[in-house]
Amino acid sequence: MNESDPFLYDVAHDFPDRLRDESRRAGRADSISFPRTEQEVCRHLELAAGRGMSVTVQGARTGIAAGGVPEGGHVISLVRMKDLGRVLTTAGGGGAIVAGPGVLLSELRAYLAANASESAAFFPPDPTEPSASIGGMTACNASGARSFAYGPTRRYVRRLRVVLADGDVLELRRGEQRARGRQFELQTAGGRRICGKLPSYVMPAVKNAAGYYAADDMDMLDLFVGSEGTLGIVTEVELSTLPAPGAEWGLMAFFKDCEGALGMVRDLKKCDRRPVAVEFFDKGALALLAGQKEINPAFSKLPSMPAARGAAVYVEAHGAEEADVEASVEAWAGIMERHGADPDDAWLATARQELERLKDFRHAVPEAVNLKIDERRRAEPGITKLGTDLSVPDAALDRMMALYRSSLEEEGLEYVIFGHIGNNHLHVNIIPASLREYEKGRQICMEWAREAVRLGGTVSAEHGIGKLKTHLLRLMYGDRGIEEMREVKRLFDPHFRLNPGVLFPAE
Repeated sequence: MNESDPFLYDVAHDFPDRLRDESRRAGRADSISFPRTEQEVCRHLELAAGRGMSVTVQGARTGIAAGGVPEGGHVISLVRMKDLGRVLTTAGGGGAIVAGPGVLLSELRAYLAANASESAAFFPPDPTEPSASIGGMTACNASGARSFAYGPTRRYVRRLRVVLADGDVLELRRGEQRARGRQFELQTAGGRRICGKLPSYVMPAVKNAAGYYAADDMDMLDLFVGSEGTLGIVTEVELSTLPAPGAEWGLMAFFKDCEGALGMVRDLKKCDRRPVAVEFFDKGALALLAGQKEINPAFSKLPSMPAARGAAVYVEAHGAEEADVEASVEAWAGIMERHGADPDDAWLATARQELERLKDFRHAVPEAVNLKIDERRRAEPGITKLGTDLSVPDAALDRMMALYRSSLEEEGLEYVIFGHIGNNHLHVNIIPASLREYEKGRQICMEWAREAVRLGGTVSAEHGIGKLKTHLLRLMYGDRGIEEMREVKRLFDPHFRLNPGVLFPAE
C-alpha cells in the first residue's frame, strides 16, 4: 500500500470478504485501510473527514448483527493492531495486560498462558468465537457462557484509548472520570472539553448489550464499552486478569422432557455451589446435532447422545483445588437426579480435552442451524435464520420459555432453543422452510421482544444491536431514549461519520 494515500485499496476487488461479517449480510465500500498504530488511525480518520467519507470500523468480523458491514464510504480494519504488553501481576493474585484491538481472543489466551510471570493468568469472557478480536469484544461488551459467574467484558476493562471522529484522542482509566448524576465532562488529549448529558433511561437489571450504558454517577469508561464503535475507535485496551483456576470440570445431564431440565436450572441458581456456566439444549437442538453426526463428517467427533433426550443442561465448575470442584459436581449431580436425569447417561469431563469436547458440543448447535438454513436457501433464497438474543429477570424465565414454545408450536415452525439459561438468556433459532414461514417468524420474534421488555428484560443480551436490530432498540428505549443516544453521539461524532446505521438509522 502507498503510505501517502492509505485509501488506494478497492474493497470489492482487493478484499471482498471485508464487505461482510458473520451476519451473512453483504455491503459496499469505496476504500479500506489497515492502520498498525494509533497515529495511523488518527491520520486515516482525518483523511476520511477531509473527503467527507463515513467510516465503518472492523475487527475480526465475528459479529452477527452486521455492525461491521459497510454501507458506503471507507473501512478502517484494525486487524493489524496486534500489540500485546507485558502481563502485570497485581496484589491478590490478579493481573493486567495491555492489548491492541486487533488481538484475537485465542491469541490473548495463548499469550497469557506463555507469559504470566508467576501463576497462570486467566481472562474470563468467552464468546462462542475465540477468533473474536479484543477491540470487537470491548466495543460490543461481549460475554458468553461463563458470564453467569464472571460477567461480561466490561468488568475486565481497566483503561481505554479511543480515537474520536476528528482524530483527537481520549484516554479513560477506570475510577478516574465519573459522571455527576447524568452530567459528564471529559477532556481530550488535544485539550478539547466535551460536556454533555447521559441518556435518562434505566438499564435493565439483566445481562445486557443494548445501547449506550447510562447510570447515575457512572464511570465514563463504561460509556465506550458496548458503544459498538459509534463514539470512537478503540486503539488500546488494558484488561484485568484473574488467577487461572486450578481445576475445571463439566457435567452434561440429559432429561426426558424440558420440565426436568428447567427444574434443575431453578435449583442450580439456589445452590450454595455456584456454577461458572449453565447452558440449555432443547429437544430440537439435540435432534439436530444427532442428525448431523450421522450424515456430516464435520460432526462425527461429537459424543453419542442417550436415547432419552428431551432436553439437556450443561454445568461447568471452576475452583482452586480439584477436591472443591469435585464436591460442586457431586452436589449438582444430586440435583440432576432429583429432576429425573439418569446418572448413567450423564457426561462428566474432568480433563481439559474432555471439557473441550463438551464445549464443542455447545458450539456445534449454531453451526448445524446455519447448515440447515444454507440448504433451504438453495430452494428459497429469500429466507435466513431468525434468532433471538433476549434476556429476562429470573422470575420471568418460565413465562418466556412457555411463550417461545407455544408460539412456535401453534404456527408449526421448526425451531431449536439453546443457550445461556443461567442468565435467562436463550437463543431461539427459527428455521423457516418458506418465505411465508420466514415472515411469520419475524412477527413472532417481534412479539417476544415486546414481552421481554415488558417483563424488565433486554432485546440484546450479548450480540449487540448493529444494523439489524435498530428497530428493537427503539422498542426497548422508545423515541426519547434513541434521541438521547443521538445527542451523546453528536458530542463525540458531530457529523455521524463513525459506523453510520449502527444502533440507530444513519442521519
